[in-house]
Amino acid sequence: MKTATGTLLIHNGQVVDGTGGPPVPDAAVVITDGRITYVGPLHDAPQVESASDRIDALGGTIMPGLVEAHFHPTYFNVAALEDLDIKYPVEFVTLLAACNARLAVECGYTAARSGGSLFNIDVWLKQAIEEDLVVGPRMAASGREICGVGGLMDWNPDFRKIGMEGLVLLINGPDEARAAVRKLVKDGVEWVKTYPTGDAAAPDVNDHHTLCMTYEEMHAVVATAHNHGMKVTGHCRATEGIRNALLAGYDTLEHGTFIDDETLELLLERDVPVVPALYFEHVSVERGPEFGMSQQVIDGHQETLEGGAESARRILAAGGRLGMGGDYGFAWNPHGDYAKELAFFVDYVGLKPLEVLKCATQTGAEILGREEELGTLATGKLGDVLVVEGDVVADIAILQDRSKQIAVLQGGVVKSERGVSRSPAGFGA
Repeated sequence: MKTATGTLLIHNGQVVDGTGGPPVPDAAVVITDGRITYVGPLHDAPQVESASDRIDALGGTIMPGLVEAHFHPTYFNVAALEDLDIKYPVEFVTLLAACNARLAVECGYTAARSGGSLFNIDVWLKQAIEEDLVVGPRMAASGREICGVGGLMDWNPDFRKIGMEGLVLLINGPDEARAAVRKLVKDGVEWVKTYPTGDAAAPDVNDHHTLCMTYEEMHAVVATAHNHGMKVTGHCRATEGIRNALLAGYDTLEHGTFIDDETLELLLERDVPVVPALYFEHVSVERGPEFGMSQQVIDGHQETLEGGAESARRILAAGGRLGMGGDYGFAWNPHGDYAKELAFFVDYVGLKPLEVLKCATQTGAEILGREEELGTLATGKLGDVLVVEGDVVADIAILQDRSKQIAVLQGGVVKSERGVSRSPAGFGA
């Protein structure tokens, strides 16, 4: 991804640097050749030559670009599980993924970690973004996911004879677990996504208190992935699944819904980040009836919501780390609503706005393994910056309004203004 040349001054706003510290009023950020060279009070900022080298924050907020830590680029208007892999041909899903990537940037998200993708579309989408062929967040790719046979993600019946190979690698035992990871090595993914547990969406045989993988399978996944320099995460709701993931050496947990004292202690000992993805549970409860969800499924989402909120509060209060994002692309939880997660963690979960903003920036960058380059406004880091009209600390819901976004920058290059993305250099006006 190209970086800007020259010097750019962003001024006339408060700086929220992403570390959780208090805002700096009447501040400025200077970006030189794509990297931040100054953050602090405007009166100490270096001068720039012309007005064309400035962005006026209009008295609003200058902050790091947001990080979507559980991004499904190939999900689109999913109303049933089968929609994830057989609704559209892979060629069309690839185009949809590119549209979702562009939308993420228009919403202020300059980086994302894939939480799973049909085939390895996200691997190639990442390359297209890095080569400036399409606009999208800096990505970490995950590709196909891994689940035990008969588990949550094994929904296509055998009589169809189409399998699940496009979306999920189904395994029976440690040997098949190792073989699945080796396929992902060849695909070029960075993160291996697994399904240690079930979910409220499958209440009959794989609900949120069941296991979908054995500890031996999970350990085989981790050992193989780490051998090849890849990281491992997992859909972990049931307490036993969380424990198995932490003991097996997982690098992050998705959801971490039902944390108990023992698993919290393990989590803190290993300093493993968790991406709760709670807004999905809330909107499933709120909008489930209009999409024909059974009351049993809705009740399961409500239990998951309450358990997940309590776990998130406990994790952060104990000094653990939370990332923000999750499961957008369902019909009732569409792409573009990413920032609703942030307001939800303030209004429902009870976290402070600065805590949530830190989770959505600094911790997100740490999950990506790019904290030296991204996630906070600091000298030497890439100029990935979000400039918003309004005070996001006083009203974090402002981040949901794309018309309030003055500019979204990656490497000092303006990629979106007022929620409309610019075409990549050399590809349109």
